[in-house]
Amino acid sequence: MAAFEYSALNAKGRQEKGLIEGDTARQVREMLRTRGLMPTEIKQVAEIRNEDRKLFSRKGASLSASELSLFTRQLATLTRSGLPLDEALTAVGEQSEGKSIKRVTLGVRASVVEGSSLARALAEFPGAFPPLFRATVEAGEQSGKLDNVLERLSDYVEGRQELQQKLVVAAIYPAVLVSASLLIVSALLAYVVPQVVSVFESNGSQLPFLTRMLIAISDFIRDYWPLLIALAVGIPWGIRAALKREPIRRRWDRQLLRLPLIGRVVRTNQTARFTRTLGILTNSGVPILDGLQIGAQVVTHLPMRDAIDSAARRVREGSSLSKSLSESRLFPPISLHLIASGEQSGKLDDMLERAAENQERELNALINGLMGALPPLLVLLLGAMVLMIVLGILQPIFESYDLLGA
Repeated sequence: MAAFEYSALNAKGRQEKGLIEGDTARQVREMLRTRGLMPTEIKQVAEIRNEDRKLFSRKGASLSASELSLFTRQLATLTRSGLPLDEALTAVGEQSEGKSIKRVTLGVRASVVEGSSLARALAEFPGAFPPLFRATVEAGEQSGKLDNVLERLSDYVEGRQELQQKLVVAAIYPAVLVSASLLIVSALLAYVVPQVVSVFESNGSQLPFLTRMLIAISDFIRDYWPLLIALAVGIPWGIRAALKREPIRRRWDRQLLRLPLIGRVVRTNQTARFTRTLGILTNSGVPILDGLQIGAQVVTHLPMRDAIDSAARRVREGSSLSKSLSESRLFPPISLHLIASGEQSGKLDDMLERAAENQERELNALINGLMGALPPLLVLLLGAMVLMIVLGILQPIFESYDLLGA
C-alpha cells in the first residue's frame, strides 16, 4: 500500500489537502468520493520524494534550523508515545505548514513505508538532514532506542539553534549601533559643519586646528561619498569572497584565535559544538572513529577541524583521545581533562556531555558580557565623536568673543 498526496474540493467548494493510503490512484479517488470529496489532483508520495531529491541536488536547498528543530521534536514526541514510525511521519507532515518540510517529511515517510530504515530514508535528503542526524538515527535504530535518540537530537538541535540566535543577536546589535553612529556623524560632518563654519571662513580669520580638520573631513565626505559607499559595500563582499578560498580562510581562522576576546569566543563555541556532537554519537553507540569523523564536520574553524582529523588518525593508531587533541593546543584544558577522566573511568559519553555543558555555560557568559559591555562603549565612542564636532564648531565662536572683548 502506497501513500498519496491529494487535493480535493469538499461539498462547500473549498479545497482540502491531505495524505491518504491506497493501492492505486484510482482506488484513492474512489475513497475520496465516498468521503464527499471531489479529487482534483492525486500524486504518489514516492514521486514527490523523487522530485524533492532533484530539487535538493540541483538548488542545494535545505531545511532551516527552526524547521529541523520542529521536525525532530514532533517526531520524538510521537515515537515516544508509542505511535508507529509511518504514522508519526504522517502526523508530522500534516502538522507542518512549510511546503519544504511537508514534502520532505512525506518523502521520508514513503521510503519508510516501502521498507527502508529511517536513517536510509533521511539519507535521501542530505541537504535537509546533516551527517550527525543520520548517523545518530541509524545508531538508535540498531540499538532499539530510537525514541531516546530522537529526544537527545531534538534537545541538541534546539540548543544549537538557541545558541546561534544568541550569537547573531550579539553580532547584529553592535553592528546596527555602529552603522547608526557612523550615519549620524557623517550627516553632521557633511551638512551641519559646513553651514556653521562657513560664517567664520567669510571673516578671513585663522581657524583653530580642530575646526580645520573637521572642514577637511567634511569636504572629503561631500566630494567622495560615492567612493565611501562603494568601499562600505565592496570591502565586506571582498572579504566574504576571499574567505571562500581555503588557504585564506585557514589563515583568517588562525588569526581569529589570537584576538583577545574574539579568539576565546570562537574556541569555546567550536569546542562546545564538537564535544556535544561527539557525546551524542558515543552515547548512541556510534564508534569513536566514526564519531570523530562526523564531529569534525560540525566544526567550522579550519585549524580546529584539522586538529580533530589529526587526532582521529592518532586514535586509530592506538593513542588516547585526550592526548591526541591536546597536541594541537587549540582546545581548552578543562575539556581535555574531562575527556581524559571519561576515558579512564569508561564514561566518555558522560564526560563529553559535561565538557559541552561547561563550554556552553562559558560561551553564554562571554556573550552576555559582550552584550552588556559593547553598547556603553559604543555610546561613549559616539559621544566622543559628537563632542569633537561640537568643540570644532564652538572654538571659533569662543575665539571671536575673546577678540571682541579685547
